Amino acid sequence: MARLLVVQNHRGGGAGRFGDWLTADGVSLDVVHAYAGGALPRRPEHDGVMVLGGGYLPDDDVRAPWLAPTRALVAEAVDRGAPVFGICLGGQLLARVAGGTVRGEHGRPEFGSTPLTVRAEAGADPLFGGLPERVTAIEHHVDAVTALPPGAAWLVSSEGCPYQAFRVGERAWGVQFHPEATADRVRSWDAARLGARGLDPVELSRRAELDEPAAEAVWREVARRFAAVVAGS
Repeated sequence: MARLLVVQNHRGGGAGRFGDWLTADGVSLDVVHAYAGGALPRRPEHDGVMVLGGGYLPDDDVRAPWLAPTRALVAEAVDRGAPVFGICLGGQLLARVAGGTVRGEHGRPEFGSTPLTVRAEAGADPLFGGLPERVTAIEHHVDAVTALPPGAAWLVSSEGCPYQAFRVGERAWGVQFHPEATADRVRSWDAARLGARGLDPVELSRRAELDEPAAEAVWREVARRFAAVVAGS
């Protein structure tokens, strides 16, 4: 069975349904709870790496000292052509490692189910090729990638945040959104914090519930494809 190293960056930020789908498709997940002191291998004996989200910038080493070894792991994986999948913070970390830029509190924050556009450049991509042009995914971010790494393929955009998905090299992907998150995740968010941003928690939950069936089908397919990439390593 193919093995994927998963770096979890905060308590509530597990791999969710995306991890379940990968497991169903024959990928074994070795989850390191880095936020809780879980030790990261210097050079993993894994077929790929997945880095999950968290409330940090990718170089926030003072608050999150495990990010430095995580960057090293991702850089090593990219160098050897191993599959990488970065979600939210994980995607920003991939961008940073590969030579892109990330800025905190930049652009328009995105919360809840968000319309995305799959760009024409994604047509030949192993994960995003052939997906519907218009899709949705759960978002929860205020930081953003502001410049892609040199040579990266720009795959998905949104009105509020251009760089929603990209690929570095042949087998390393970063996404700003959360394919692992469902409407249940949106319902769990702090209503007071959402209200302070002028957001209606009830409407965010309603929109996520309406969008979930179509979104689930799309991200299930992306997980299946990524599992195939990992298994083929």
